[in-house]
Amino acid sequence: MTPLIRVFFLLFFSAATLAADADNFTVGGINANRGELVSGFITVPKGMDEGSEIPVTIAHGANDGPVLALIAGTHGYEYPPITALQAVRSELDPTTLSGTIIMVHIANMPSFLGRTIYYSPGDGKNLNRMYPGDPDGSISERIAHLITTEVIDQADYLVDLHGGDGNEALRPYVYMPVTGDAAFDTKIQGMAVAFGLDHIVMDTGPQHASGPSLFTDQTALERGIPAITTETGQSGSNDPYWVELAEAGVWNVLRHLDMIPGDEIANSGVTWLSDYKVVSSPQSGIFRAVTRDGYAVTEGAILGVLVDFFGNELTKIRAPFSGVVNYVISTPPVSAGEPVAMISKIHGQ
Repeated sequence: MTPLIRVFFLLFFSAATLAADADNFTVGGINANRGELVSGFITVPKGMDEGSEIPVTIAHGANDGPVLALIAGTHGYEYPPITALQAVRSELDPTTLSGTIIMVHIANMPSFLGRTIYYSPGDGKNLNRMYPGDPDGSISERIAHLITTEVIDQADYLVDLHGGDGNEALRPYVYMPVTGDAAFDTKIQGMAVAFGLDHIVMDTGPQHASGPSLFTDQTALERGIPAITTETGQSGSNDPYWVELAEAGVWNVLRHLDMIPGDEIANSGVTWLSDYKVVSSPQSGIFRAVTRDGYAVTEGAILGVLVDFFGNELTKIRAPFSGVVNYVISTPPVSAGEPVAMISKIHGQ
């Protein structure tokens, strides 16, 4: 962590901790007193396009502790984390909670109501590429700005909950950023392991790069806030199996952070992955997957076949290296430049 980022970390950590220890906690005009759980909406004002709203729950614990931000629905077709946070909300007892939880139930309401993958129907933008946002920008930029200023800026820890978009057959995994700061990375790893999934992708890409943070987790990292991104679900399914994975992960992170009573459940079966690559389609067409999520593939193995709209083969898409298929596109349409699969190497091999 650079000296400048370390200063940001100290400032934001101190501010968030003081807010959590106060008698009341406010997010976007929603206020919760000590020992209360309160739900409401952050209003996204109308701007160059239509406005929206963000459903949020604050659980302000009766006891002192950290602020944990849980963000679901960044992509509106990823349902399991949305349902999981509803279950957590119904079962959480703020009178036994240490610290504060900010639950963003559906970050991207236009995408959720429009049933769209990746992009908002309002402006055609991917919310998870819009951070830290712009209060004068389009709807996705305004949502990102409000989540940054009202949620992320108040957090000590953050989990960005995803679920394999409506077109992705995905084997559950966690993105675990690696910044190079040992103490900071230990906190991130603790959260990643506590979430309980058996595949963890070590994201060693550049952190704190110049320019916009773009991603939810990167926005937190730039503020010195340990953050992970989780993936539990696939192909638009809201099956209880995927929901329960996300819900169990949230409860165990809360135990890990000593925010609720009980011992953290050990996760001893992790497969560590690294050097991931998202394989993109060279042109628009119809993708026919050959491999499946979770499969081990060798370099050059066929991941799928791209055909034109008459069914004529355009090209075979192959694995760039040997590794594990994190996800593969499970529905036919693809546009040029969009993902068709993600592959990771097994760490150490």
